[in-house]
Amino acid sequence: MDGLTETPWRALPEEAPLDMPAQSMRAMPGTPGPAKRPSSPRGMAWRRLLVLGGAVLLTAFAAREMGLVLDIARPTALQITILVLFVVLFAWIALSFVSAVCGVASLMGGGGRRLGIDPAAPLPTLTARTALLMPVYNEPPARVMAGLQAMHESLAATGAGEQFDIFILSDTTDPDAWVAEEAAFLALRERTGDHRRIFYRRRPRNIGRKAGNIAEWVRRFGGAYPQMLVLDADSVMEGDALVRLAAAMERHPDVGLIQTLPVIVNGRSFFARMQQFAGRVYGPVIAAGIAWWHGAEGNYWGHNAIIRTRAFADQAGLPRLAGPKPFGGDIMSHDFVEAALMRRAGWAIHMVPALRGSYEESPPALTELAIRDRRWCQGNLQHAAVLPARGLHPISRLHLLSGIGSYITAPLWLLFLIVGVFTALEARFIRPAYFGSSPTLFPDWPVVDPVRAKWLFIGTMALLLVPKLLAWGLMLTQQAERRGIGGAIRSFLSMLLETLVAGLLAPVTMLTQSIDVVSILLGRDSGWQPQQRDDGVLPWGTVWRLYWRHTVFGVLFGITSWLVSPYLALWMLPVTLGLALSVPLAALTARASPRLRRAGILAIPEERDPPAILRRAEALRDVLAAESAEPEAVRRLAASPPLLAAHRRMLPPPRRPRLDPIDATLLVARVKAEEAPSLEDALRQFDRAEKAALLADAGGLDRLLHLAGRG
Repeated sequence: MDGLTETPWRALPEEAPLDMPAQSMRAMPGTPGPAKRPSSPRGMAWRRLLVLGGAVLLTAFAAREMGLVLDIARPTALQITILVLFVVLFAWIALSFVSAVCGVASLMGGGGRRLGIDPAAPLPTLTARTALLMPVYNEPPARVMAGLQAMHESLAATGAGEQFDIFILSDTTDPDAWVAEEAAFLALRERTGDHRRIFYRRRPRNIGRKAGNIAEWVRRFGGAYPQMLVLDADSVMEGDALVRLAAAMERHPDVGLIQTLPVIVNGRSFFARMQQFAGRVYGPVIAAGIAWWHGAEGNYWGHNAIIRTRAFADQAGLPRLAGPKPFGGDIMSHDFVEAALMRRAGWAIHMVPALRGSYEESPPALTELAIRDRRWCQGNLQHAAVLPARGLHPISRLHLLSGIGSYITAPLWLLFLIVGVFTALEARFIRPAYFGSSPTLFPDWPVVDPVRAKWLFIGTMALLLVPKLLAWGLMLTQQAERRGIGGAIRSFLSMLLETLVAGLLAPVTMLTQSIDVVSILLGRDSGWQPQQRDDGVLPWGTVWRLYWRHTVFGVLFGITSWLVSPYLALWMLPVTLGLALSVPLAALTARASPRLRRAGILAIPEERDPPAILRRAEALRDVLAAESAEPEAVRRLAASPPLLAAHRRMLPPPRRPRLDPIDATLLVARVKAEEAPSLEDALRQFDRAEKAALLADAGGLDRLLHLAGRG
């Protein structure tokens, strides 16, 4: 059963330990990195002056205009509040705008390449071994193994496959998914014929979450691999890209990490296709801009990046933050912090937006995005405890601030809107004092300039929309890209549709993130839930329960704005309309859009003409999902002797009396198993943790097999 013909001799290679100490936030690292960074581009000071200085000048001009709009010669408290909020929020927009414009200029000048990576050059020869790390957490095995097999075959086609080992690093807590992973791992070895370079390890306890998963691998096996490439469960990377990344690491000994720009693919729902269109059209401009002025002080996005193993081990060991959750404990958004710590020690961190062949997937629905955002929000807010760390590069601190700001801006926008309503209310119902306390013949009339307000609004919208137009226009200059996004007319319609729907969804996300921020500040931990990657369709009743508050808030906000002023209500219409329609928006965008796809709307090149590796991964996923066997773990083990033998070999070592702590969950589970008259009765009594504990214990496994009829 399960397509297995023999038991593999070993699930893991010989251990090669590498020390990975937790870093101090109060002291400089004890093991410094390279003293020089020859890989750093020249003129970085001027580039940063242009970007940051340009953002400051734009913000100063906008602040002056807003002050004139509000007539703050004698400001009220509400006017001061709205001006401060406007300046903070506009600065965020201005920085993104200037960075994107620099990205357009960089791409027009042939930039975007870094570290000598030339996709058109012949493939280099590798001398060092690279580990491909695939962390998984309760993921469908068909997806993971299909992607890994497609990558394995792509690497083999380059002739450099012998230089790469694949590690499936499981933190799965669902016992049925765990055994399914083991079966899929063994089947992957059988299909590829590769028993020497594909490995599997499951941790009994997922300490430290994904960061702890990677760190555990480094401490056990990192010494054998000069570099490692971290993937995500939905990651796929072409063999060509993997070889070029590994070669760049070998050529540049000062580089600690190289981050690729993953292209979002395989979107089926309207929401996912909208995300992948935006990422494909606007993403290269954004990435080229930040790469242009970040230089060797880039960032890490947690996956689809290659890392120098020893540099990571020496500098990126994460400490536990002091205090209770949600701010204390394990660092959740670990990637930003790991990059900052490596750069603190002198290692260069680069983004290479010009390298193609790196892919990922998008959440299929707004509801799934919200679940992921809740976890990311908590992790990014934790960065406030990392910001004061000693020795961080200013650009690294800016990365951390950006992570915090990406969520803090949501409640600031909400507050800005609410204060705007109160300001209008104040102007309408509070009688102004036209004559001051000193004697004067002429009244001091309050002046609100509606024309200036209109142009300030238009200017702000231009900063948001012009980068999209520039990115779209840049793609039209390249024939293959233009054809891939549907041509000039279809792609323009796609851009209009994406902008309209994204604008309606923005206030929904704003309110969701605002609630998340408040919840986290009140001390509520987000936990760690597996992500739904394929189907985000939910019943209308479920969507209503998730978004009825958004609808009620939008309706009340719209009514309030109308009562204050019909003109104010018109200004607020995009916000109130998006919130009032949040339920149908969330439900309908989660559904597939076959008509739009057939019409070439929201198309991307990788959808119209998928690369070979994506076609192969998709075909494998369909086959493997159709071949999935008995989902229940005990029956699956009982029915497959090769799988059972492999499972026994991969069990953790037995508990050492008086040395290892007593596992209370296992003790309770063993009592339940001993008293159960049948497997069905036992399975009804176990919770997930108890069943997993029994499957990880030799005696407990024997009892379960006995109940299944294999005494």
